[in-house]
Amino acid sequence: MMKKISFMCTAFRDGIQSAYGARIPSQDLLPIIQLAYDAGIHHLEVGGGALFQSPIFYTNENPFDIMDKIRSTVGSSANLQTLSRGISVVALESQGRDIIDLHAHLFKKHGMTTIRNFDALNDLDNLFYPAQSIHNAGLKHELCITMMSPPIGSSNRHVHNPDFYENILKSMINSGIPYDSICFKDAAGTSTPSVIYETIKRSRRMLGPTTTISFHSHDTVGTCIAQYIAAIEAGANQVDLSLAPVSGGTCQSDLLSMYHALRHSSYTLDIDPMKILQVEQHFAETMEKYFFPPEAKEINLMIPFSPLPGGALTANTQMLRDNHLLHKYNDIVSAMSETIAKGGFGTSVTPVSQFYFQQAFNNVMYKPWSKISEGYGKMVLGYFGKTPVPADPAIVVLAAEQLQSEPTTQSVLHLNDSNPALTKISYIKQLQEENIAITDENIFILATCGAKGLLFLQGKAQVNVRYKQQNTSQDMHNDIESNTMIIELDNELFQITISGQKAEINGTSYNFHIKDNPSSSSTISSDHSHSKVEIRAPLPGMILKIIEPIGRKVRAGEVILIMEAMKMESPIKAPKDGTICQMNVSQAEQVSVGDLLFVIEENVSS
Repeated sequence: MMKKISFMCTAFRDGIQSAYGARIPSQDLLPIIQLAYDAGIHHLEVGGGALFQSPIFYTNENPFDIMDKIRSTVGSSANLQTLSRGISVVALESQGRDIIDLHAHLFKKHGMTTIRNFDALNDLDNLFYPAQSIHNAGLKHELCITMMSPPIGSSNRHVHNPDFYENILKSMINSGIPYDSICFKDAAGTSTPSVIYETIKRSRRMLGPTTTISFHSHDTVGTCIAQYIAAIEAGANQVDLSLAPVSGGTCQSDLLSMYHALRHSSYTLDIDPMKILQVEQHFAETMEKYFFPPEAKEINLMIPFSPLPGGALTANTQMLRDNHLLHKYNDIVSAMSETIAKGGFGTSVTPVSQFYFQQAFNNVMYKPWSKISEGYGKMVLGYFGKTPVPADPAIVVLAAEQLQSEPTTQSVLHLNDSNPALTKISYIKQLQEENIAITDENIFILATCGAKGLLFLQGKAQVNVRYKQQNTSQDMHNDIESNTMIIELDNELFQITISGQKAEINGTSYNFHIKDNPSSSSTISSDHSHSKVEIRAPLPGMILKIIEPIGRKVRAGEVILIMEAMKMESPIKAPKDGTICQMNVSQAEQVSVGDLLFVIEENVSS
């Protein structure tokens, strides 16, 4: 008798996130979800992770409305699953208990069945309370252990091996944490089949024969099917699979690929392959109008050296593409291996993977380690939990100096509960000040989406969906002309494009000519009558909020505006005491690296 292997279809969450950066309106997905359900696919991943924020950020849709529509489409019997990042739930910043409780309550209210709950650091303290909330809300809780292989060349042999994962699972079981199933999640797709086999084999012995053990990976390295077969042969009874065109490459392996790999074996997915093929054909036709980044379907052999999740890869390349920096992608990914090693070897999955990428970006664009990104700095200082191994002491010192924060070993949940700004009362007050309806949904959107969530609730969000004609001339290796350069001058970045006798500097064109032998009478003038400091964008992104207006006297270190960059909110601070004499950006404006944000006239005594 053949053994049935269950599967969850990830096409409508992880698939569109990994392939399209989740920039697809729900109106095009709902008919395909209906077709998939009719074809026998009754376990679907449809939300959470980046797919809670992305409708707000890119398609100007309310994610709770989308959940309701999906449940209405498939009826009451489907298992609709979402993804949660431990105490960060669906945000990139960690939350307090009241928002964690609200997450479980609202996802139950809006028709979800199961929540997969993971923590990038595998810190049990970050998983336990969310697990209780999910369980108490009447949802199924899938407890998750995050996996990856350490970067090739890494000298650390103490983490991300079967012993490491076995000890984590033992701690989870002994803690009494409630769970309905267990998932091993490899977001970068770098775990080797031998490590997977031994890990799942040991886990099956601990959990007994009836517990559902699910395995999740991506095909970014080209080994996803091999990983899945190793997991199944070791005792896993569920895998995550996607549907073309959002399968393979940065996505999960295709359902039909797995079906074929299991033919003539003792295992079956128990599907009708012709029905699945018809769904995929309709899906591909529907997606035809959208820009499909070529890197989304590529096997990327940089990833074993610098693990980057499939779900984050295209989101980051899209951001780089937006700002004509795609030619820096390989350098940034190469630099990630160092940020992983020095950051404590947390699993490369959101939000930690984004911390690694953002710090690697800074290390490439600036002098290495001269600028510690806020997320990475907070992580090595302990504000996201305990890293698998201690972060590099020198990096901890740099982070403490630049972020002006001390290292901590306190519970992240305790720290958040003690922070008045992270309470429901604080979010309710903000909604009242903006004359926005006080609902649980609006409170949660504001808490998890920050300033961008507020723009959405104010009706100011912009649609940012990519269509084919917008990107036909761009690819991974030719997104910028060879006569374009980025230079750093006095810790500021300038993008310069030379064409004939014109130079474009950060978007502004200038005529120029070169003098071979300037005469001795030639002078270069400089106006020092006013001491002004120009503050430029350190990263490409969007202006979320302008806090201090023109004319305001500010002190060094005060936050002047907030940018959304690299999927993170980044406060831009005044470098000097002075008066804001010029504001060059407005709310919701997109800016590139080096764009002038504002100018401060220093306080100079006469």
